[in-house]
Amino acid sequence: MATILDGIKIAAEIKAEVATRVKELATQRIHPGLAAVLAGNHPASEIYVRSKVRTCEQLGIKSEKLSPPDSVTTGEMLELIGGLNEREDIDGILVQLPLPPQVDTKRILLAVSPQKDVDGFHPLNVGYLSTQREGLTPCTPAGVMEILKRSGIEIAGRKAVVLGRSDIVGKPVAMMLINANATVTICHSRTVDLAALTRTADILIAAIGKPAMVTADMIKPGATVIDVGINRVMDKEKVREYFDGDAKRLDDFAAKGSTLVGDVHPQVAQVAGAITPVPGGVGPLTIAMLMANTVKAARMRRGLAVQ
Repeated sequence: MATILDGIKIAAEIKAEVATRVKELATQRIHPGLAAVLAGNHPASEIYVRSKVRTCEQLGIKSEKLSPPDSVTTGEMLELIGGLNEREDIDGILVQLPLPPQVDTKRILLAVSPQKDVDGFHPLNVGYLSTQREGLTPCTPAGVMEILKRSGIEIAGRKAVVLGRSDIVGKPVAMMLINANATVTICHSRTVDLAALTRTADILIAAIGKPAMVTADMIKPGATVIDVGINRVMDKEKVREYFDGDAKRLDDFAAKGSTLVGDVHPQVAQVAGAITPVPGGVGPLTIAMLMANTVKAARMRRGLAVQ
């Protein structure tokens, strides 16, 4: 049975380190600030932003939530972002996606100052990552790397396979693995004989967005499996298939009418050497790394060494 890589514990370690850095900056009269922009009415986005703001408060980071209406235009959003770029008390700008359909998302993300781009989406920061220069990196991929490193998983010289080629997870985590001296293969929806490639992986990163797609026969025995997927399942038969024998999960589904499953089938834990759970794996690291990026941005903007 695989070792469970506890993302909640690792996220707590990172948050504690961030809180210490915030206190150190306070002695220099520097107070990191994060602005969260939430446009329109999206209940899930509201929950995410609320959680981020709450975490800021816990760690001593100043936070500000801006909520333009659902009718906001691209021009109005650009003006708002421009104002945040100019503010000295704001070190990080988080634009919560999705934006309302009439807003040009690419233009908005491009308008965020690279120095304040705590999501790591700006092309300049993407370029810094690919050329191994200091910059702000995407939070979820950075969290994946922290799980591997803090769990003592050897990366250098290992064969890593990444399922998914998104700009948010797949591509950046592949680049981070390359920078850590892994040999990396990126797979996607048009990859031929996917299982033949996944079975070669010492480290498998699943970020393809399909529930339980990665099955036990696709895994090299003893491999480390990082499950980035978060999929809500409401089909009783599917839940029984995924969690056969897991009484606690089945009881939870019976009570709530839904449950979460990653991109990796739970039975993979019987083959893998180490695996992240869903929930409680990669998810908690995303917010922790957002906090770390905000403090990093505060230091970089003032010419201070990055810790």
